[in-house]
Amino acid sequence: MNSAITPTDLGGTPHETTRKTRDSRPFFATTMGDYAFTAIFAAAVLTMPIWLAPIGAGYPDILQKFAIFGIFAIGFNILFGFSGYLSFGHAAFLGTGSYAAVWMFKLLSMNAIFAVPFAIIVAGLLALVIGFVCLRRAGIYFSILTLAFAQMSYNLAYSVLTPITNGETGLQISRSDPRLIDRALGEVGAGLPKPNFFGIELQGYPGFYFCAILLVLGFFLALRIRNSTFGMMLFAIKSNQNRMGYTGFAARPYLLTAFVISGMYAGLAGGLLAVTDPLAGADRMQWTASGEVVLMTILGGVGTLLGPVIGAAVMKYLEQIFSSFNDGFLYRSFDFLPGWAQNVAVEITSPFVGEGWHLTLGLLFMVIVIFLPGGIMEGLRRIGALFHKPKPADGTTGDTAAARANHQ
Repeated sequence: MNSAITPTDLGGTPHETTRKTRDSRPFFATTMGDYAFTAIFAAAVLTMPIWLAPIGAGYPDILQKFAIFGIFAIGFNILFGFSGYLSFGHAAFLGTGSYAAVWMFKLLSMNAIFAVPFAIIVAGLLALVIGFVCLRRAGIYFSILTLAFAQMSYNLAYSVLTPITNGETGLQISRSDPRLIDRALGEVGAGLPKPNFFGIELQGYPGFYFCAILLVLGFFLALRIRNSTFGMMLFAIKSNQNRMGYTGFAARPYLLTAFVISGMYAGLAGGLLAVTDPLAGADRMQWTASGEVVLMTILGGVGTLLGPVIGAAVMKYLEQIFSSFNDGFLYRSFDFLPGWAQNVAVEITSPFVGEGWHLTLGLLFMVIVIFLPGGIMEGLRRIGALFHKPKPADGTTGDTAAARANHQ
């Protein structure tokens, strides 16, 4: 059982202890460290077209998906990774964000400055309602409730709210849409309009950089949440919610806030999907979309900041790259083998590419869960530990210190 630590346990008054704790934090847990970490992350994201090109992932469409689903996974991690509450219903917020964005395109303007905030707000309101109901339960019951709401949302969008969602066909823009602001400014052309940001069409690389900037902002917000008092409360709930209740803290307001923030991230991702491809369909609200973001987070590392982004990139890379491989590609890849061996190699590997790319994802997920329960980030930490073994303050070796700790 985890033990609760009070300020007086650390020695000194609460004010002195808080100051000492803040001063003793590592650099990357300070405010300046947050800015530095975000700057490094931003540099890596904004240069992805360069360093991902050698592996065939440097073109705009897949980069946009990396950024959008990275936002989706970061938001999901705020709920699941920080507080330990597993939701199977986040696809409802993703789809809601897409519908809200497309309606802004149809009614007001093709400028994303209207669509994206509206998608965030609508998804946040829906998350507030769903979270208020679902958070009356915890554990598996909470997960089942969120799944039920997601399925209800999917069926409403598919067959009930067809005047709003256009049902099976999906909601699309057309030349006859009102677009009141665009018409007032005389920005209505003869062709089918495209989403833009103050005149810059959000297609290709401009669309990627628009999504990438929002990814960096979302990452920074998640970083600040993790290092804030609110974030500490969420981790305390994850550690031992019952003890939190015994000390007089009401966990539900913190959980509801985290749920709404997480839903708003999903709404942002859904809005960006509509920005890069102005179409909203009920398929984005299916339970499989909720399962995808769970896999992304676990694959990268639950509770970490970079892990969900890496997990999203790996999944979308496998989807885009491995699904495009066919038998012709495999024969060319194994052309160095004798004819019979080439045929055997193609027969063995063909079920894992093309339409069977999910098998590759499944095997990778099994390997990660079995050997790296902490996800890809745990693997990176283990690799880093091979090159850096910190020495204890008393000068003993790491093995001796570990033995002493185990003995104690």
